Amino acid sequence: MGRGGSAKRSLTPVPVLHRVLYRSYANGSFFSRALNRRVTPTGWTVLGLLLLTAILGVDLSKSTLYQVFSLLLGLLIVSLLWSWARRARLSARRELPRHATAGEPCPYRVVVSNEGWRPVRGFLLCERAPDPRPSLRGFSLTREPGEEKRNAFDRVFIYYRWRWLLERRLLFAGRAHGNHTTLLPGKSVRMDMSLTPQRRGVMRLHDLRARLPDPFGLFQRCCRVEAGGDTLVVLPRRYRLPDLKLPGEDCFQLGGEAVSNTAGQSGECLGLRDYRSGDSLRHIHWKSWARTGRPIVKEFEDVYFPRYGLVLDNFAEHGDDELFEESVSVAASFASAIDTRRSSLDLMFIRDGGIVVKAGRGEARAEKALEVLAAVEAKSEEHFDDLEVLVRRHGGQFSACICVFTGWSPERARFLRSLVAAGLEMLALILCRRETETRSMLEEAPLPCRHLLLEPPGVQEALLKL
Repeated sequence: MGRGGSAKRSLTPVPVLHRVLYRSYANGSFFSRALNRRVTPTGWTVLGLLLLTAILGVDLSKSTLYQVFSLLLGLLIVSLLWSWARRARLSARRELPRHATAGEPCPYRVVVSNEGWRPVRGFLLCERAPDPRPSLRGFSLTREPGEEKRNAFDRVFIYYRWRWLLERRLLFAGRAHGNHTTLLPGKSVRMDMSLTPQRRGVMRLHDLRARLPDPFGLFQRCCRVEAGGDTLVVLPRRYRLPDLKLPGEDCFQLGGEAVSNTAGQSGECLGLRDYRSGDSLRHIHWKSWARTGRPIVKEFEDVYFPRYGLVLDNFAEHGDDELFEESVSVAASFASAIDTRRSSLDLMFIRDGGIVVKAGRGEARAEKALEVLAAVEAKSEEHFDDLEVLVRRHGGQFSACICVFTGWSPERARFLRSLVAAGLEMLALILCRRETETRSMLEEAPLPCRHLLLEPPGVQEALLKL
């Protein structure tokens, strides 16, 4: 079904009007970005004043306006020539953090070296994001949410769709950083920088630029800095959660000696017994061995801890990628909120088969689950049977299981009821577009477990009521 829909979508012809609009918007966006990189806000102000004095100073009898126009024109010409004549040969090395979070500023440092033979004065550094312009088919066939509610003019020229696609495809937002110090040939300087990732995933930084402004700060020359390519893992957005009181009995998972040492605790000593193959040498009771002549070890109480399941429904309903991103953020919020120092967490979803990511005591760190969520992708086809088999296989070890659903449907209801019937304590978090319709569906067929409806953009407020 998904492949047939994709094939039908690829064969859909692009209207002629959309081709014309796309060419116009794409060229306009390209020139706008190029100008904004080379003209400073002060330069745009001076250009506006130049245009104003040119309009009002047509009458040469108004000598004051004519003089102002001449002064501004001369200033702009000198600034333009000065910025064009500036040169710099720089190299850099980024010092990136291990992780960043979508929507939050990510500070880092860059070590810049002057590889040229002339000093470089007053330069700025900025990371250039990849071109966010969509493809022709993407522009023509992807609809903006709520586009049908716009007026007839907007629906014909679809400029707001273009703006929405640009914002959606923008990888990160940043600004120029730097100071007015002089970098001598062969010298290096460490500069603080920052960018704000807009989307989760593995972000590649490979286009570092230096901006060389003129002394008046009106124009600036952009030149590439040899910095190579670096990658940064961007974790999903996370919501604040209240103190978690997860459902379920105190069903515990055996921790063992290694887990106990990780937490800085161990079970109480129950007594002494003869040595068995595989016992740790650290547990040998040397005094008893010396007294009896045979190896004696201390016997400890086993350590237990709770284990939780986190199930992500990565089947995007009707290709709703925005709702799926909200589901990933909710799942990431629980993955980071559950104290994995005193418990264990199993993240489960479907990707070319069942995927189980374990985090917690004796397992990988909680950041591992967040890194996996940063790269998870939506599936167009539903495989709830496979997901049910996966959850049932590990569900006997869980004290509670949290399910994050991307939308709601009878198939999802059947999946949830089947797990509850198998004896699992479930908490269902349902992401939906129209809460009233979903609530009416749940009233007609009530769920046998605790559930919470989350409708963007009020997800944060709803989660605080959990």
